Amino acid sequence: MINVSHVLRRCASALFLGFVILATGLGAAATSPQGTGSSQAPLAPGDAQGPQFYSGVSVDVSGTIDGDVYASAQSLVISGDISGDVIAAAQSITITGDIEGSVRLSAQTVTISGDISRSGTILAADVTVADTGTVGDDLVGATGTMHVTGAVGRDLVLSVGTLRIAGSVGGDVTYVSDTEASIADDAVAGSVQRISQPQSPKVEVSPWGVFAGWLLGLVYALVALSLVTLFTALLFPRLLRRVTDHLLPSPWKALLVGLVASIAAPLVLLLLFTTIVGAPLALAVTITWFLLTLASFPFVAHYLGALILRGDRRPVSRSLLGGVILIAALQIPWLNIVAWVLMVFFGLGAQLLAIHRQRPWHDTETAPTRPAQEAPPANITQ
Repeated sequence: MINVSHVLRRCASALFLGFVILATGLGAAATSPQGTGSSQAPLAPGDAQGPQFYSGVSVDVSGTIDGDVYASAQSLVISGDISGDVIAAAQSITITGDIEGSVRLSAQTVTISGDISRSGTILAADVTVADTGTVGDDLVGATGTMHVTGAVGRDLVLSVGTLRIAGSVGGDVTYVSDTEASIADDAVAGSVQRISQPQSPKVEVSPWGVFAGWLLGLVYALVALSLVTLFTALLFPRLLRRVTDHLLPSPWKALLVGLVASIAAPLVLLLLFTTIVGAPLALAVTITWFLLTLASFPFVAHYLGALILRGDRRPVSRSLLGGVILIAALQIPWLNIVAWVLMVFFGLGAQLLAIHRQRPWHDTETAPTRPAQEAPPANITQ
């Protein structure tokens, strides 16, 4: 009887071996003195001795080989008689010949209709041991589906999604799966053990716990964002007034500018990123745009406070009051989406309008010069 830890260890070894198979097969094919190819014709029509290496798109290993076989291909067929082991990685692997050694396979689909005298280790999505297929010793693997209509001489150890056994297994069947296997009567000579996947324990959270978590999040957001607005009002009072000046008389203008800029900015950034020269500029603009978006909160908070405290000119009290209102709106489901969108659009629009007004090339309006008064006529003395 195979214990649970031994099963998991063997399945993990099968997973690891699959990646080793891929690296070994590709590296061996690259360094092999034997010829490689992608033709449909068999690559080894005659007898061969020693280790053999194959790679290509469609490979058929035929003939008699006295040694091991290392193969890497998109479609691999092993139809010859091999006295050693087979280590292969491919998209599809079909074994129709006789292998006196063991197989180590990594593929998407594996079909065994030949004879494998020793053991097999398989990492694949779909594995089929056909009616004429046999595995003399143990068969270990990790696979999505496994259909056994042939014969497995000893134990079958799997990590599998779906397992069906209609053939024969001479030893025990131990598998890790979420679903029960379909096993024909008298198909398994030994015992059958299913190991369920460990489930994470479900933690039931009481409604009071959910409310307490929401309340703590609200308090944290209130304290953190209030500190942001407080420091902004203390350090940059003139900047707050200058930006919100665009919101008090014409808020819809700022909203329109923010909406258009939010639509146009991603398109411009995408265009800049596609060019080599514009990529550094796009990165700088992205960082600037991110900072402007974050700065929307204190500006909109000051604007909301200014709408309520019109007689109070202190930026600190305005920002704190507006920040509390904005934080509360951002905590209400569904309303928080609308509040966030409006905050970003209003904040971006107001900042862009302020930047536009403070641009160096801005033509300042000069006050009209008053015409010089004509001097009164001099008195003519008689």
